[in-house]
Amino acid sequence: MVDKLPAPARIRVLPSWLLGRAAAHGRGLVRGALAGDGMPMLHHLVLIAVQEYGPVAQAELARTVAIDPKDMVAILNTLQADGLVTRTPDPRDRRKNAITTTDAGEQRLARQEPLVDAAMDELLAPLDPAERAGFLALLTRVVAAGEPTVS
Repeated sequence: MVDKLPAPARIRVLPSWLLGRAAAHGRGLVRGALAGDGMPMLHHLVLIAVQEYGPVAQAELARTVAIDPKDMVAILNTLQADGLVTRTPDPRDRRKNAITTTDAGEQRLARQEPLVDAAMDELLAPLDPAERAGFLALLTRVVAAGEPTVS
């Protein structure tokens, strides 16, 4: 007896279904790689965003990475307790916190980068280098077409 039937054949050929399955597989690989370093994937996402956009207001950071502000507080509490980010009053608006990565946060991201790269290599292992480049170019176009235009 089969534990679970496969998705219907008509569904298995839909690009949206295939993209979703590939995305889920990729997230699982990244989640596993980061777990080996003791960091949840959302914490890694927030730390990367702080590195790229920091110093950044906490509320703006939550909007940028689409994380509920209450969840963002919990994530930042953990990152701060681990010495990976700092919160200081925002010089532009002292009612807000500005979040910045620490040297330890930068080092942690540098240590995690090859782990994430290895996970992505595993995800794309069925493709040769030329296919990978073509796939990423096509996928980038598909994603860009679905993004809202900024005016």
